[in-house]
Amino acid sequence: MRESDVLVGIQDTLYDAPATLPVARGLSHFGEHALGWMALGVAGAAVDDRRRSRWLAVSGSAFLSHAASVVIKRIVRRKRPHDPRIRIGVATPSKLSFPSSHATSTTAALVAVSRITRSPWPLLGVPVMMLSRMVLGVHYPTDVAAGATLGAATADVVCRAVEKRERNNS
Repeated sequence: MRESDVLVGIQDTLYDAPATLPVARGLSHFGEHALGWMALGVAGAAVDDRRRSRWLAVSGSAFLSHAASVVIKRIVRRKRPHDPRIRIGVATPSKLSFPSSHATSTTAALVAVSRITRSPWPLLGVPVMMLSRMVLGVHYPTDVAAGATLGAATADVVCRAVEKRERNNS
């Protein structure tokens, strides 16, 4: 089965379901250029003095992972889905697809939030964002999987660095 066939199956199942497109488009706007995730980290830092550096790691993870995904996109140069059966549900800033920057920055931010809260619950947002990118017809499954992998790795590196710095300063 080709990835285009997977996207068509996802869209056939979810595209016309009530609230699917508004939610997917809302997630798209929130995650654009990682701005929503960076704002979340800044807001957390503003209200949680004790864990300020960890909240800033949310912003840093989102920013760095997004930047890495943009560089990788320009190297790989995979075009976005273009099968005529796939409906495109949102505009995109580029025609490049691999990896999904939304999946990358979302995963990075939510892995960092999960570490702050010591809860797995924030991680539930990762597959939601991944699915939304496919519902909107702008990414293949491998795009979002690679993005999530890159985001998790970035968050791990950033969070470990912040935690090490905190240990050394205490």
